[in-house]
Amino acid sequence: MPTPTSPPQHPAEFATALQSIRTAVSRPELVIEEIPAPAQLAPYSVALAADVRPARHGSDSDLGTGRFILLYDPEEPEAWGGRFRIVCFAQAPLETDIGLDPFLADVAWSWLVDALDARHARYTAASGTATKIISTGFGELAAQGDGSQIELRASWSPLEADVSAHVEGWGELLCMLAGLPPTGEGVSLLSARAAAPRKAPRG
Repeated sequence: MPTPTSPPQHPAEFATALQSIRTAVSRPELVIEEIPAPAQLAPYSVALAADVRPARHGSDSDLGTGRFILLYDPEEPEAWGGRFRIVCFAQAPLETDIGLDPFLADVAWSWLVDALDARHARYTAASGTATKIISTGFGELAAQGDGSQIELRASWSPLEADVSAHVEGWGELLCMLAGLPPTGEGVSLLSARAAAPRKAPRG
């Protein structure tokens, strides 16, 4: 896991959260690093970026990418319901047929909830959006054919300064969106996937 800096001027509670990020256990398929956090969202924050790397033993997985931001405000913003707020993002390409699944968005959200619950992460005020992107290439991009992506953006307020379970749950979500087998029991994938990584064209 990355090693966030912990300057002496950080409040003790936020410093505890930073230390817990250091101890979070990430899946071996993830490459995680600390990135600059947006300064305008809260007095104190830390951000992580993650990418799913090809699986070992010669079998490549779909690629996925994500961001995890921990915000801390001693003033306890009313909308947060506490001093901490987590904002996360996860995205992965899909086979087009899976992208058309009407239950895809519900499944993606349930994976996040299940990943957090499986690690006994305590939180409140969860919200988010799951977006399915279906794209078709034209002209010089016609050879790319049809493509599909799933994006999940979510936020919630952890009820503990130790946020390691929250970081690990986010990592599990990202791996599952990328088509990797879940580490917990009782969770199943939508189906086997072999889509090549593909970015949707920007308008």
